Amino acid sequence: MPVIEADAPLVAEDIRQDQRFSPGAVVRELGVVAYAGFPVHDLRGRPIGALVAVDENARTWSAEALASLEDLASACSAEARLQAERERARRVQHAAVRANRRSRFLLSLSEAFAGAQSVNDVDAVIADIGTTGIGARYCGLALIDTDGRGITYTSLAHVEPGFPASFRHARLTDDRPICEVVRTGKPLYYSSDDDLAATFPEVAAHSNRGLGARAFLPVISPSGTAFGIRPSGVVGVVTFVWEREGRNDQDVFALGAALAQYAGDALERAWLLDERRRAATTLQRSMLSRLPQIAHLDLACTYSPATRSDQVGGDWYDAVKLDDEASILMVGDVTGHDMRAAATMGQLRSLLRALAWSHDAAPSELLRLLDKANDGLGLHASGTAVLVRLDRVKRGGGAYEVTWASAGHPPPLVLRQDGSVERLDARSDMMLGVVPTIRRTDHATLLRPGETLLLYTDGLTEQRSSSDDEALSGLEKTLASLADTATAALPITLVRRIIGQEQHDDVAVLAVRVRMAAVPEHRSAPGTARVERKVADDLSDLAPARLWIDDMLETCGVPLAQRRTITLLASEILTNALDHGSAPIAAELDIDPGRVRVGVRDGSPARPQPQDEDVRWFGGRGTQLLERLASRWGVEPFEDDDGAELDDATRGNPRARRQGKTVWFEIDREA
Repeated sequence: MPVIEADAPLVAEDIRQDQRFSPGAVVRELGVVAYAGFPVHDLRGRPIGALVAVDENARTWSAEALASLEDLASACSAEARLQAERERARRVQHAAVRANRRSRFLLSLSEAFAGAQSVNDVDAVIADIGTTGIGARYCGLALIDTDGRGITYTSLAHVEPGFPASFRHARLTDDRPICEVVRTGKPLYYSSDDDLAATFPEVAAHSNRGLGARAFLPVISPSGTAFGIRPSGVVGVVTFVWEREGRNDQDVFALGAALAQYAGDALERAWLLDERRRAATTLQRSMLSRLPQIAHLDLACTYSPATRSDQVGGDWYDAVKLDDEASILMVGDVTGHDMRAAATMGQLRSLLRALAWSHDAAPSELLRLLDKANDGLGLHASGTAVLVRLDRVKRGGGAYEVTWASAGHPPPLVLRQDGSVERLDARSDMMLGVVPTIRRTDHATLLRPGETLLLYTDGLTEQRSSSDDEALSGLEKTLASLADTATAALPITLVRRIIGQEQHDDVAVLAVRVRMAAVPEHRSAPGTARVERKVADDLSDLAPARLWIDDMLETCGVPLAQRRTITLLASEILTNALDHGSAPIAAELDIDPGRVRVGVRDGSPARPQPQDEDVRWFGGRGTQLLERLASRWGVEPFEDDDGAELDDATRGNPRARRQGKTVWFEIDREA
């Protein structure tokens, strides 16, 4: 149009005689004769159109008409500029909304990942943000294996339905999208399941046809140190699956990429925190000595650090063997949860250990001396402790006299023979480090064979929603429920039962059980015995029977390594009798200086038989273990008309004789 091309007004009274209009001009073809046009401009002053008035007859345009047309053109320019401003404002607002959404999303990512301290935490955050913030239906996190040859999904809880467990792991050479992302370091997007299957046929059989778009995004480790790779290397892949096809929203993909980036930072931080936590725990454990082997006593302990802390603590335990008849047990908790507390704990523990060994004194006196040394040497540590002395009672049937003193520590517990739990809640003295010259008090009780004394720190009972008494009552109930648990497993089982996964404080637990004493039959030589124990026809009696066997072996001086082997084999044949035999069942021990013989007698004459070439009795392990570990073993049938096992109607009747078998093995004792 001439007006736009010239960017100037164009007025003609008769275009037929005006050379500014070419013969082929549109206005001529439309039959226009008179013409008046004014340009319309945009925000930048560029012509974007024209306001034109025409007439089919020649006409002389008046000044007023031309002025009106010029005003109208200016109004059109103003309206065009206003519309452009509105569109510009709309775009700016849309961009601001997008930027605000992205900022809020990034802020939520930062806050969510800030609390992630483990791989499981990172996996949970990805699932939460991926579904709520990005709109994905399913999410997954896969991490490269430590050997760098494969990649494994950390969890199958958030992946799409039908995803097989066998597909959880892949070699990096496999033809799968997560492997391709690791190899190239580039994200992959697929608008539909068909697009994914066309590119990776191997996954077609395992993908869900009812779902839509998918994204596979690389997770980058900034430094690479945590995973032993180069800086900015790929350590994993985040997978998103949407319900609908064709999701080509670049904003969503950008948010997903941001999530993957934050995940890489969080994973590296979690690894470093875990390394610090392991180092702190190693330092803590290095300051705790191994428990001694004490005749007639079964000791076990555990130290469990807080799950959400990389600091060492002041909890400790120790045991000192004075002689074959006396020993000292101690548990304490120094105030603080830092390196200084750990160092102070190590000094206090060493002081008390030395005092216990060098002073034949009561627990109260040992704690008084410790408090005095704590002040005199300038440690000025504060904390709690309980000190217990065990003295074997002469001609007391294996019982021990327990003398204890407490410096502000939680009360010891005793698991009695009848399954009840007694709280030794005599009044506690003042904690350590307050008044060094304070007088301390001893308390006493008796610990009989088969009974267990439990010492612990307050981390085992500190429950935020419970009072101290309620927490102690809960510990007592849990301890009573574990009456048949082996001593070696008791401390850690208590921690897991009571605290679970969310542990907010360090915990030290020390348990000591008085062993049952072996009663010799017609034997006079030391270290010999011939004993028998009836076993209830119930698997619940398996653990107590196993404990009884270990006690008998220990009191006869069988070394620990051999006791473990014998107890393992005895457990196998006991389990077989309980599973496949019949009552009455009894365990027999015959111990002499040269060998240990263990037999399990039951009322079934059926001999144990291998089920097939590969599966053997005892769950496929029994005979293999016996053949490999026992010096000798066998099965002996028997017939017994013992009146105690028969009623009055059948007693003396040969046909009513009780039949059964004894499965036995022997272990030659070490010289």
